[in-house]
Amino acid sequence: MSAPERPAEANAGSGVQIADCPADIVEIAALRGGAPALQEVASRRAAPLPRRGRVGLLAGGLILSVRPERWLVLSPPAAPGAVAQSWAAACAGCGVALELSSALTALHVSGAAVREVLKRGCRLDLEPPGFPAGSAAATILVQVPVVMAALASGVLLLTPSSTARHFREWLAAAARPFGLMPYAGVTVAFLSEKGMT
Repeated sequence: MSAPERPAEANAGSGVQIADCPADIVEIAALRGGAPALQEVASRRAAPLPRRGRVGLLAGGLILSVRPERWLVLSPPAAPGAVAQSWAAACAGCGVALELSSALTALHVSGAAVREVLKRGCRLDLEPPGFPAGSAAATILVQVPVVMAALASGVLLLTPSSTARHFREWLAAAARPFGLMPYAGVTVAFLSEKGMT
């Protein structure tokens, strides 16, 4: 069941901003029994792997964990496949790396009413006590699979690229009553710099 509808006040707070967030997205997964070794590999790369349901920071990027022994690494765009190849070489024998940059689209939603907007299409408890900054979850938002991460700067959403246009249009329509603000884009390095608090 979706959150109950509450009337929105036009331009409530500072509005809602929706921005594209270009990023290389690589999923790394531990082979059976390889999680401890993969944790060591990630630590040597200054990319400590967070526990499930959390977001971790690395230099210029983020790591999300929403599935057992799997992590999504978001870093600034580089040469196609370079980040995945780097991770694949580093974790050979204990894990695998899969390039997802073309499969997923990253959007950053911010503003005073961002959680109210997202509650209109999501079953998760998005109130700060239930989903504080630093949290990550895989869920369904308006019938679309989404990975979301609560950050100090707003909420990062990863959605399949095949439905990203529909998803972005729904976000814009849901945000309009709260005051949709123009926002060109944001970098994953900026999100990492802002952190969780």
